[in-house]
Amino acid sequence: MTSAARPDDPTTPAVSEDPAGQLLELSFGYLYSAALHTAARLGIADQLVNGPRTAEQLADAAQVHGPHLRRLLRFLATKGVFRQDAADRFHLTPLAQPLRTDVDGSLRDYVMMRGEDIFWLSAARLPDAVRTGGTAFEQLYGVPFYDHLAADPELGAAFHSSMAAFSQTLSNDVADAYDFSAARSVVDVGGGRGGLLRAILLRNPQTTGTLFDLESVVAGHVLDSPELAGRWRVEAGDFFTSVPAGADVYLLKHVLASWPDEDCVRILRTCSRAAPAGGRLLVVNGLIPEGNEPHPGKTHDMLMMTVLNGKGRTRREYEELIARAGLTVRQVRTLSAHASIIEAVIDDR
Repeated sequence: MTSAARPDDPTTPAVSEDPAGQLLELSFGYLYSAALHTAARLGIADQLVNGPRTAEQLADAAQVHGPHLRRLLRFLATKGVFRQDAADRFHLTPLAQPLRTDVDGSLRDYVMMRGEDIFWLSAARLPDAVRTGGTAFEQLYGVPFYDHLAADPELGAAFHSSMAAFSQTLSNDVADAYDFSAARSVVDVGGGRGGLLRAILLRNPQTTGTLFDLESVVAGHVLDSPELAGRWRVEAGDFFTSVPAGADVYLLKHVLASWPDEDCVRILRTCSRAAPAGGRLLVVNGLIPEGNEPHPGKTHDMLMMTVLNGKGRTRREYEELIARAGLTVRQVRTLSAHASIIEAVIDDR
């Protein structure tokens, strides 16, 4: 056999003929993250838009050390991020395209943010989190993640910008997949800069919307455009206390994964109290599947363990939280590995 996987367990991923080599490669995964972060920060993908260039040419433009840059790009080329040719020039590849700043769905800001110390140092404290059941970030910095961001406006702005970049495609997918035609009003709870709300309003001219989040977050909203004039408002507040009342639909996109179970139930109940009977609540999050196959939700769960006191969840776990809040799940629709829509309804009161 060429695999160390159990032949009677198809859910166990196959291991190569060199399991020791594969294990060592996994142990160096942080170096790929560091190299990717560095290439994003230097804007390498933008420099390759008009054709391949040598490492020296790229280094001159970025004002960095040419030989070191060549070694870094050669390393990334082993994973398909850039390609090195026989003339020692580096090419843009499909995998490197999202590192550009001038493309829809750019992930450059997101990749750069994940290379900041708040993520690196927290990951290094993962053993402490596993030992204590706490959150590595809070053990390291002494405050919850979002409190730290609020105390550092520049870092907070960069973080929310990175999340907006990551969420752009997902927001469009949700707005396209779900039928908002009967919704007169929508509240995007914890909606960041309003990317999802904007996508919904653009597709549903009969709908008005409210973006609800912390003051420091909604200050950078993206709703102020002529095509949406008169159909939106922004409100700052704390979703543990109250949210704008009376809307037909309440949105919670990538909110609940950031919080532990008890806090999730509090957020859900706050939305339920604000909604009229028959109102709808949409929980949008990736769902972790059963089995041993790789899945972005499992990776994201490790991020939650190190930085936030939240976690990734299975469909059943989300349904249990929603039931505890007194809501009824009506349907679940999976759009991608990063987003499923769980529709819950507020029962008659």
